Amino acid sequence: MRKSMIALVLSAFSLVAEADVSLKVTVENPMRQARHDQPVVLDLGELAPDDDIQSARVMADGKELPCQLDDLDMDEDMDELCFLADLGPKEKKTYTVELSTQGEPRAYQARTFAELLMRNSKVKEKNRHDNHLCSITARGDAGRTYDLLHHHGVAFESEFNGVRIYFDQRQTLDVYGKRHHRLELQQTQFYPQKDQLAEGYGDDVLWVGNTFGLGAMRGWDGQQPTMVADVKTRTQRLVSSGPLRSIVEVADQGWLCDPDKPRLNMTLRYTQYAGHRDFDVDVFFSRDASDYRFSTGVINVKGSEEFTDRQGLRACWGSDFPTGDSINGKRETVGLAILLDRQNIVSEEKANKDNYAFVVRPRGKHFRYRLSCCSANEEQGPHTANEWFGLLAAWKKEVQQPVRVKVEK
Repeated sequence: MRKSMIALVLSAFSLVAEADVSLKVTVENPMRQARHDQPVVLDLGELAPDDDIQSARVMADGKELPCQLDDLDMDEDMDELCFLADLGPKEKKTYTVELSTQGEPRAYQARTFAELLMRNSKVKEKNRHDNHLCSITARGDAGRTYDLLHHHGVAFESEFNGVRIYFDQRQTLDVYGKRHHRLELQQTQFYPQKDQLAEGYGDDVLWVGNTFGLGAMRGWDGQQPTMVADVKTRTQRLVSSGPLRSIVEVADQGWLCDPDKPRLNMTLRYTQYAGHRDFDVDVFFSRDASDYRFSTGVINVKGSEEFTDRQGLRACWGSDFPTGDSINGKRETVGLAILLDRQNIVSEEKANKDNYAFVVRPRGKHFRYRLSCCSANEEQGPHTANEWFGLLAAWKKEVQQPVRVKVEK
């Protein structure tokens, strides 16, 4: 009897602890099409400014939904809560969110993954390196930083595809294409072994060289893109690795992107949500950068077909050898896309042999753009240019009509 009473007391204490802050969150789909895995992100600094939130629970229709707490600035205080909503056409759904200063984040099935690895010289297998990092910073005059990290930089993935970002002045995004929609990078580390390839794992599917690859952010000298070369330091950091979203950052301190203007700091935050092949790129500057000019875009894959709506959506579909080995390798067909807000576009440049480029500018200290990609190897994905471009048109409509979120305490 005594043990039962103690258990009841502990249970009651747990329930009280889980209800430090209770929120009613209403999410509405404005579209006539069903929406799946729609991100709902709550700012804890606004909703619980005086509470050190440690755990959370999200409920809908009597069922618990996976959620994720993130400490974006790494000060040991959680900054945002994220969960994903499934909504029917024009549907409005109510969620109950309980925030607690007790416990720790709940564990849910991982649907995204990110890693930052330094090579282990004693490991011979390319998919077995184990020097896991949270961040790495190199001085601007460091030598070949490209070789410091395994798979040459931080990597992240959703079920649809994977991306790595080179740790050098290019900061290029390279693509890992998949056959099956699942997480793979923890097993392959971007370099699948022969037995994994035989089992249907994906692989590197894009040659990038000095191009934008998939949407790298660069300078602009008035005629062409410039590398992020003259910096005081460059940093890559792993902010979050799932379960619902992975967040990584690339920071350039003291970048002289224009010789006629002061140096500035730039931080690129990449956010990959589960259930999405697209991801967000948030660009933060240390000062108002409205009078600076930058460039971004996607590589002009050899022989690729271009699509542009002249309103910020630009894409291609093409085939090339991803490693430059045309004897032992095979051509890989990919679809790449970038979506910019029209207010940030200075010009859409004519395609050249390297890139489909935009000249861009922020309006203040921040702007956002979005990237997406696919591999023709996907069993359930686009396999022609028309299918890819059609998918992108639907994607843009969704981006322009985000779900509406109302929060009540």
